[in-house]
Parts: sequence; structure tokens; C-alpha cells
Amino acid sequence: MSRTEAKQRARVGIARLRSLIAGLLALVAAATVTACTPGDDQPGIVVTTNILGDVTREIVGDEADVTVLMKPNADPHSFGLSAVQAAELEQADLVVYNGLGLEENVLRHVEAARESGVATFAAGEAADPLTFHTAGDGGPEGEEEQPDPHFWTDPDRVRKVTRLIADQVIDHVDGVDADTIRANADRYAKQLTDLTTWMETSFGRVPADRRALVTNHHVFGYLADRFGFRVIGAVIPSGTTLASPSSSDLRSLTEAMQRAGVRTVFADSSQPKRLAEVLRTEMGGGVRVVELFSESLTAKGEGADTYLRMMRANTTAMVTGLTGD
Repeated sequence: MSRTEAKQRARVGIARLRSLIAGLLALVAAATVTACTPGDDQPGIVVTTNILGDVTREIVGDEADVTVLMKPNADPHSFGLSAVQAAELEQADLVVYNGLGLEENVLRHVEAARESGVATFAAGEAADPLTFHTAGDGGPEGEEEQPDPHFWTDPDRVRKVTRLIADQVIDHVDGVDADTIRANADRYAKQLTDLTTWMETSFGRVPADRRALVTNHHVFGYLADRFGFRVIGAVIPSGTTLASPSSSDLRSLTEAMQRAGVRTVFADSSQPKRLAEVLRTEMGGGVRVVELFSESLTAKGEGADTYLRMMRANTTAMVTGLTGD
């Protein structure tokens, strides 16, 4: 090979190398722009629970992307996040979460997002929260008062939260049309008003002496407060499914049920019913366990894939369970 040919080959090699480097730099630049610019696959709003996710989607419509972290049929007290989901929280324009200790494994990620500058909204804390009493280590003398996170069992509180979420979306999510958000929220609020009216009529069929609730854990305090029920107790005397009952807890509950003449226990569909069914043994049989969708929506077509359908299904099941119809 002559020196001239060698130089020509060297020039061609250098040109190809320069072209390759230029191409790689272009790809890096494009990737950087894509990472910094919100796209269709980047959520504007991240919601922790699927119940609040459904409500938020009704409000937002097509105005922004809504990502829901909690899968159908999951337990909000115990579900966790992947590394990707944790990153989504910190990339959001707005994070909507329940709060009041509900999402026990997720709240630290919400706090991290807030510290990084993401706007966050705790729906439960804005819904005039109630409290309930749990037995401490010292028995009744050691009772502790805890905030109740299950505000969604009262549709009137959900209606209030609907308007507050709309305010948060308008204030913190760029590019949404405020009039559309308001119209969506008003439409959904009307549906919630209709739900409340229907629930009042349905629960009106339950006689006063049967308006007593026993659940697998404290979950229906808001519903009881709104619609005139008494909460006799819970198999797990706590606001979380992660707690466990003691033998004295079960004995106290069965005694309370016998005094009130209660033979129906309502158990959440996302949790095994074993604990509630223990009462059948404790009370000598004759206890009915009714499954409700109290803390999670289902997948589509499984009976409670929206908040409105969940509340109607639960109301029907409760009325049937308490009246024996």
C-alpha cells in the first residue's frame, strides 16, 4: 500500500469516527431534552390509592396524565412502591395521597417528593377527620385515640375533597383548563350527592335495633357517623390491617356482639376473612361473614372498579347482611 493510499484510508477512518461521535452526541442531546421535557408517558399527577385515583381521574379527565400507584384489590396499609414508582412521585407536578397513616409504606416517599419541591395534597387531613379508640397495652385504661384515615366511606366528605383536589390541580398542574376541571368536579359532585341520597334510602330499610356494625378492622367509622350506625367493634381493634388481635380482644368483641345481638361481621375483600371467621368458633357458630370492598377498588368487571360502584355494592351488601334479606 502506498503512502497516499494509507493517508486516504486514514482520512476516511477519521471522517467515520467524527460522524459516529456526532451521532452519539446528537442521541445524548435528544435523550437529555426528552428527560427534561414532560411527555405523554410522564405523569402530571400521581395518586397513591386507587380510590383517590378514581376520584382524581373523574376530576382531571383528559386535562393531565394521572398515575395511580396502588393496584386493584391491594391493601393500602401494606402495599409498597418499586424504584420506578418512587421516582414518579418526585417527577410529578402534584401528588394526591390519603394521609392519616393509611399508606404506611408509601408516606416516606411522599415526604421525599415534598422535600424535593413537589406539591402534595393529603385528602384525608382535609376531610374533617374523625378519631377512634384503640386498646393500648394496659387494656381499656390504656386506650389511645387515633385519626381515622377511612374518610371515603362517607360520600359527603368525598364531595368536599373533590372540590379541594380540583383546586390543587388548577394551582399546581401547568396547562390544564381551569373551567374544564371545575365542570368535571361539579359533575362528579352531583353524582356523589345522588349517591348519598340513594344510600340514605337504602339504609332506611335497616331497623334501628340492627344498625350495629362489626368489621375486620376499624374502617366504617365515617359511614356510621353519617348514616346513623353504631360501631360495636372490630376483629382487629386497630385502624390498620397490619395489627393483630389478642385473645382478650376477641373475647371482648364476642361479649359485645352477644350483648348487642349482632351475628354479622363485615370483612374487607382485600384481606383474608380468617380473623372474622374465628368469631364463628368463639360464638358457637351462627355468625355470618359478609365481604365488602372497603379499602380498594377491584379490577374492571369485578364489581367495584369505581368509587361509585364500590359504595353501591357495599351498601347493598350491608343492607342485606343486616336485614337478612
